[in-house]
Amino acid sequence: MGLRIAVNTRLLIKNKLEGIGWFTYENLIRIVAQHPDDEFYFIFDRQPDHSFLFAKNVKPVVLSPPARHPFLFIIWFEWSVRRFLQKLKPDLFLSPDGYLSLGSKTPDLAVMHDLNFEHFPADLPFLVRWYYRYFFPRFARKATRIATVSNFSKQDIVKQYGVAPEKVDVVYNGANERFSPIPIEEQLLVREKLTDGHPYFLFVGSLHPRKNLARLFTAFDQFCRQSDSAVRLLVVGEKKWWTEPIRKAFDEMENKSRVVFCGRLNADDLHHVTASALAITYVSYFEGFGIPIVEAFRCGVPVITANITAMPEVAGEAALLIDPFDEKAIANAMQQLVENHDLRKKLIDSGFKRAKLFSWDQAAQKLWQSMMKTISKSNKTKQS
Repeated sequence: MGLRIAVNTRLLIKNKLEGIGWFTYENLIRIVAQHPDDEFYFIFDRQPDHSFLFAKNVKPVVLSPPARHPFLFIIWFEWSVRRFLQKLKPDLFLSPDGYLSLGSKTPDLAVMHDLNFEHFPADLPFLVRWYYRYFFPRFARKATRIATVSNFSKQDIVKQYGVAPEKVDVVYNGANERFSPIPIEEQLLVREKLTDGHPYFLFVGSLHPRKNLARLFTAFDQFCRQSDSAVRLLVVGEKKWWTEPIRKAFDEMENKSRVVFCGRLNADDLHHVTASALAITYVSYFEGFGIPIVEAFRCGVPVITANITAMPEVAGEAALLIDPFDEKAIANAMQQLVENHDLRKKLIDSGFKRAKLFSWDQAAQKLWQSMMKTISKSNKTKQS
């Protein structure tokens, strides 16, 4: 008889996958296929799209209420999920977003992607901040094991929450395999459609304070003043966290007409937009990984990224690493990539090599190993 594995899949939402949602999707679609004799109970907080029920060994479970607010998180995890786990008695509860049921006795593996809320709490609304800072230390202590997406995040979790290093496994993210170079003719069509034919720097991500958009806008303005080029800045992502500092930085730009907002894009469109970019400007001041870095590497697009948190670990020597708090440094990196063709070629070649270190196949293998360690630890505890 195979294993019974319950999974928190509440972030598998059609056309709304972001970082953690993609991690969940890409890993589970592989793990489910590779382990057909095991049963997977996907726990949703609303009716799931059929495309997320990957195989016959996936059984969807819908629990209410929809968990989209801190108070509803508590009800969903501590009441609905706990009762379901108590009834099912699975071998493991896997939570790809790190949230657990503190009242459950099921062995659990929490995937904690980063602890940005511990370092920059003011970036979050009060209730969300309170929930994360109250519950995540407790989740970390309660979890049978923890997985995370970089060595930086592992060290952060160990330091912040005092958990043993041997309790935390590193499972690097991958990048969608469709991300690859596209012909110059297609690139020109993308640019014609989005930026009137002009080359562009690309930002990809939720428009959240830690993504450092305010400084990116100021830096792009500086770049425009010091460069003769007609390069644009293309911003891909939802204005979910469009805060006053971000709005103010944008409103004060002299060259705001050269900034183009695309909103959210599907995976195919994002691939074409990334592969047509002059470079990506991924200058967050806090990341647990940074999937757009790897996507750009796969597309043969140079990368400007920050020299702090997990970004140097992901980028290695294949990107221009800059101080994300220094607008002038960001602007100068942009200018370098417009003017220095040898540097561009060197970064592109290095990026192709670097991208091979990160794949969803490897991620799924590592996550499965972490899941098996969790079950094994639980079994040993029961026997002792």
